[in-house]
Amino acid sequence: MKALTGFFSMIKGGLLLLLLLFSHVSFGHQMSTSYLAVNLDKQGQVDGTWQVRLFDINQIVSIDDNQDGQLTWAELQAHQVAVMDYLRASLMISRQQDCPLSFNPIQQIDQHFSEGYLVSSFNAACDSSGPLSINYNAFFNIDSDHKAITTIITSDHQYARVISNDNRIILINLGESQVSDTFTEYVYQGIIHIWKGTDHVLFLLALLLTCVLVREQRKWNPIDNPKQIFKDTAWIITAFTLAHSVTLTATALGILNFSSHWVELGIALSVLFAALNNVWPIVLRLGWITFAFGLLHGMGFAGVLAELGLPENQKLLAILAFNVGVEIGQLAILALVLPLLIFLRHTNWYRNWGMQLGSIAIGLMAIQWSVERF
Repeated sequence: MKALTGFFSMIKGGLLLLLLLFSHVSFGHQMSTSYLAVNLDKQGQVDGTWQVRLFDINQIVSIDDNQDGQLTWAELQAHQVAVMDYLRASLMISRQQDCPLSFNPIQQIDQHFSEGYLVSSFNAACDSSGPLSINYNAFFNIDSDHKAITTIITSDHQYARVISNDNRIILINLGESQVSDTFTEYVYQGIIHIWKGTDHVLFLLALLLTCVLVREQRKWNPIDNPKQIFKDTAWIITAFTLAHSVTLTATALGILNFSSHWVELGIALSVLFAALNNVWPIVLRLGWITFAFGLLHGMGFAGVLAELGLPENQKLLAILAFNVGVEIGQLAILALVLPLLIFLRHTNWYRNWGMQLGSIAIGLMAIQWSVERF
């Protein structure tokens, strides 16, 4: 009896630790993002704009003098010199040699995803030949996940890149279109998003937990035939993939336009349903339910893609690449989790406790998200 009590205490402690870890994960998809546009003519003249979140700037230069949580134009103007000094020190453009940037006074505020953005403009004179290098070092010390969505426009081509903490310097050969580089960049961003999107991952895990089991006589029993497991799993994953691919593409192209608030809430509720359905089964054949929820998740993916931005002349390519990245990340999770579940499916502990405890942990996280997103 003591051994049994100790076993359940260990499970409870592990469950609480899991919840504690996930409680520190951001439930939304809002990222620290800036938008950098560089226009370069054939003579080497540069005109650019750099849009940065007011929230991020305030972390570096304390703009909110009265500490009321609202940044005013007067407060921004009062700290303009310090702000421009920081921006100037955080961005370097070169072509054969450094191109000193001249920043213009701040004259505009824009908005992205309901957040205020400072719009700064700059110009420079560069060489008329050679690859273009951009060295970006802003905000990584306050948010290692910060991204700079960068667009470089010349008379012949347009290039889209994402600058990150791991890749602060980009080098572009302006004589080539580099379509393959754009594709690779957005595939990578798709992989990273699915791995960091905790709600998507937990939805997938909730579906996988019962892929190795069958419900018979009000009990979960192991599926003996591995082929049947792979068949059932393939059906569920295919339904999810098809659904979110459709809405991701349609939303990214502007065909669909739903409020991100309700989409994020719907995603949280889908995770909750998938988790509770494992404990108190209502729907045993999850294919069409998974397809319906996949439509919601696709809109969530599209929200992140919108924040990343799409190159005007390569929209379909970027959407396709991001979608491919999401699928690669999803398959990687599947390849890691499914063999473990196949190994565990014959154990009494997994059928009677493990699957249920895992589902309850996921359900509790989904309840927290639902409350926060309502």
